[in-house]
Amino acid sequence: MFKRIPAAVAALAAAVLAGAAGCGDTGGDDESRPSGPSGGGTLTVFAAASLTETFTALGKSFEGSHPGVKVKFNFGGSSGLAQQITQGAPADVFAAASPATMKTVTDAGDAAAPQVFTRNRLVIAVPGDNPGKVAKVSDLARPGLKVVLCAEQVPCGAAAKKALGAAGVTVRPASQEQDVKAVLTKVRLGEADAGLVYRTDARAATGQVKGVEFAESAKAINDYPIATVAKAPHAALAKEFVQLVLGPVGRAELTRAGFESP
Repeated sequence: MFKRIPAAVAALAAAVLAGAAGCGDTGGDDESRPSGPSGGGTLTVFAAASLTETFTALGKSFEGSHPGVKVKFNFGGSSGLAQQITQGAPADVFAAASPATMKTVTDAGDAAAPQVFTRNRLVIAVPGDNPGKVAKVSDLARPGLKVVLCAEQVPCGAAAKKALGAAGVTVRPASQEQDVKAVLTKVRLGEADAGLVYRTDARAATGQVKGVEFAESAKAINDYPIATVAKAPHAALAKEFVQLVLGPVGRAELTRAGFESP
């Protein structure tokens, strides 16, 4: 037969076991719960193609300070990105290469209170060996020279039109691309003798293309605005990412890439 355990001893043992179990549960919850203020999730950022290198670096920085959070980018021509957002594409942040493309989104009520965070200007991109011997902007009008530009509806194309107009140069492009990276690619691959790209894109491709500065680019400097999207799935994270871009970390990364202060 088993001996009966005194009631006081049984109660004490039960209390100890309950306390140990409670401590174990709390520790397990803390380990499995994503740390950081966000609690995890995927932040979706729509950004102009010219921001690819800079924002990719800032995305990694953001992930490092927000364990459990992933930053997903959709880079492309600003006008196309704006259209996607107004048509309901899920996005948390929009960074455009011109106020005009941002206005498309704010006018539709899909973003509010955008802030200009940087500026950019054009240069003439030529292949490393510069087969067309391009030295100045007027060379772009030379017969037989294959020049590629951005389409006029995207910010780099609108800037190119304005800069060429200021220079009094008429260019008949071999093709018009939907974003600046497409122009850069054609020059880099030798499919074009020259193209107008942002200074930052030419710098990012150092060793593959050369950037030729021209004074008239100062007449067509692009302001870059950023805003949280009105129906952002992760509104709190979106605001934090915007603050990262606007803050000292974002400023340092943008300056390193060749962007200018607004």
